[in-house]
Amino acid sequence: MPPPVAAPQLGTLDWQPVATHRHLLAGPVASAATGLGDDVWVAPVDDALADTAAFTDAYGVPLAASANCVVVAARRGADTTLAACLVLATTRADVNGLVRRHLGARKASFAAQDVAVAESGMAYGGITPVGLPVSWPLLVDQAVADADWLVVGSGTRGAKLALPGRVLAGLPGAEVLPGLGQPVG
Repeated sequence: MPPPVAAPQLGTLDWQPVATHRHLLAGPVASAATGLGDDVWVAPVDDALADTAAFTDAYGVPLAASANCVVVAARRGADTTLAACLVLATTRADVNGLVRRHLGARKASFAAQDVAVAESGMAYGGITPVGLPVSWPLLVDQAVADADWLVVGSGTRGAKLALPGRVLAGLPGAEVLPGLGQPVG
């Protein structure tokens, strides 16, 4: 039997096993996190500090140890495909280039807030790749897949998840794309 996984050391947060703190997660996230093993941790946060910049400042989590999940609407004719992109917080998803081409769309843009919330079952500002609809493509930047530990949303604004990049890259529908995350600026 393997030894228990130790809690990550990320900022000042008190990371707890997801298995015993599912109440901190949105419904679809709680259901999906059950099958991810012992490498998934959760910590409560002030929901007013859920946005990446405020979160990293308040809790001392390095920006490079955070990943952002954005919902994209890719359109070709009358058809729209929703997809999620997961990139390091130090980068931005190449929505108009790599994402659009990869999804075979004529146009790609960030999904409207109400659509992202309704279709994901998660709170805006807390959308995470864990528990997204399995029909959605999940595009994961190579740097995310290669990371030891990353902090992502929990489906709510009141908590964050910490998990290894390899777990994120292994989520249903995940495709690892080098160059998905482009430098900011």
